Amino acid sequence: MEANVRWESGLTFQVDQEGHRYYIDVPTEAGAPTRGPRPKGLLLAGLGGCTAIDVVSILEKMRVKLDGLEVQVSAEAREEHPKIFTGIRVRYVFRGRDLPMDKLERAVRLSEETYCGVSAMLRPTVPISSEIVVENPRD
Repeated sequence: MEANVRWESGLTFQVDQEGHRYYIDVPTEAGAPTRGPRPKGLLLAGLGGCTAIDVVSILEKMRVKLDGLEVQVSAEAREEHPKIFTGIRVRYVFRGRDLPMDKLERAVRLSEETYCGVSAMLRPTVPISSEIVVENPRD
């Protein structure tokens, strides 16, 4: 696994990774539009994507049918440099009818404790909390 990060201009960088091209940058003081997310935001997206993939895969093996899953990841960071995360919250929003809470909890726990490599890398340095929400579809 690798990523190539090339400086474009200002604080904008082009990333080539696994056949995909995207940009990372930071908001400018002048408020000019940005071309991509911030690096730490990508870290949160990586955590959300990693655990979402695990959870859906585990629930498929458990024969749990979902109508949807949204993983909302947010973080607090300290004010002084380096502005590291001081806490990360992961909110799993499951959508579907008659979803078995015990299986949802087991899938999340397996992802967080066993399978998600991003979580395993972050957990020793920052507390990660999680919450499970179930939304039933409208009739």
